[in-house]
Amino acid sequence: MSKPNYRDIARQAGVGTATVERVLNGRGGVRPELVAKVVIAARSLNYPRILPDAHRGLLRIEVLMVRPETSFYQRLSKAFERIAATLDPLIVVHRSFTEEMKPEEVARRILSTDLPRAGLILAVPSSAVIQEAVEKVAAQGLPVVHVVTRASDRSGEFVGIDNYAAGRTAALFISRMARRQGPVVAICHPIYQVHRDRIRGFSDYFLEHPGTTSFQWLGFGLDEEHFSAELLLSALKTYPELAGLYNAGGANSALIDVLRRHARERNIFFVGHELTDYTRKALQDDVMDVVLDQAPEAQARRSLDLVLRRIGLTDLEPDRAPIRFITITKEGL
Repeated sequence: MSKPNYRDIARQAGVGTATVERVLNGRGGVRPELVAKVVIAARSLNYPRILPDAHRGLLRIEVLMVRPETSFYQRLSKAFERIAATLDPLIVVHRSFTEEMKPEEVARRILSTDLPRAGLILAVPSSAVIQEAVEKVAAQGLPVVHVVTRASDRSGEFVGIDNYAAGRTAALFISRMARRQGPVVAICHPIYQVHRDRIRGFSDYFLEHPGTTSFQWLGFGLDEEHFSAELLLSALKTYPELAGLYNAGGANSALIDVLRRHARERNIFFVGHELTDYTRKALQDDVMDVVLDQAPEAQARRSLDLVLRRIGLTDLEPDRAPIRFITITKEGL
């Protein structure tokens, strides 16, 4: 085969030959995302002149998350790290964390122009000031993808599970498999829309399927261990015949510790989210009954695919269906 020429590279990159010439000869004046497309096309065609290492990392995708101390966001961050290592060196995936309960700081990070960005992936809560910041950068043409939860319901694409269905699934397990009749309680973090969606699905299921168990009480644990533990202790006192517990958010470890100390004999059917060392051990010890894992690795992959598609570095159309959550029991470990 003959050596690829400028026309071949231009056709592969979807740009003009003049753009190819400027990029490969270092003349400047070309937007970073087009430079990346040209260089990636040249590499794929084995063009002998490749940009030197100094030009790598031209495309920066920023991933902004919260709560680095939690096992879920640690898994999500590691997933982005692993996937980034498989991408072309021109593409840099920069992961950082911000304060969950400081919306002004989250908004400032979203609006930051300190470094050029080709895309923005957000795993942060929603608020008026955060939504305004998202809408502003999206209106400027920056591709925005929300992963796990939505920071704005008007701008950007969303990657996540069907949280309403997850809540209904938790209710189905408790209503069908609870070991005693009695009340059911749930705990969530109200600032997250996805948690509210889970609780809505959970509540709707019990309303539609009245029986010997019923959803009686909802506590706001803020995904914080102390608050969540205190809420569960209060529920155990209020409902001595508690039949079921659904934790729609984090702080599973605190709830597990409470059940180990105070409630193993109560036969409470416990459904929570995310497979971690704590929840795996709780399943093995019959403290927890069902874990609904939302596959953060799949969410990271999908969100990066969407950004790469938006900036023209891939022709593949990512799947738009919700990420499938995984139902795990003791027998499935």
